[in-house]
Amino acid sequence: MLPRVLRCRNTRNALAMKKSRHSKKYGEVLRVLREARNEAGLTQAQVAKKFGAHASFISKCESGERRIDIVELAEFCRHYRITLADFLRRAGLE
Repeated sequence: MLPRVLRCRNTRNALAMKKSRHSKKYGEVLRVLREARNEAGLTQAQVAKKFGAHASFISKCESGERRIDIVELAEFCRHYRITLADFLRRAGLE
């Protein structure tokens, strides 16, 4: 039995505590996003400059704090010189 501090009064709250903010698949997208940037030899600051944004924008995208949409993903791919199709394949989303 869980210690009193960790017990929830109902199972719905217990399940919510165990849920991940992002799916495993999105986690793979983030992993490949970081890998692609590193393989392109770019820093977060350099990528941010290409986007016309602050480095914190790139950091938040790569960490999952900020979700990216398909248009932004295509732009990341263009900057990293990888096709969107190759990116999705590497992330296991072919």
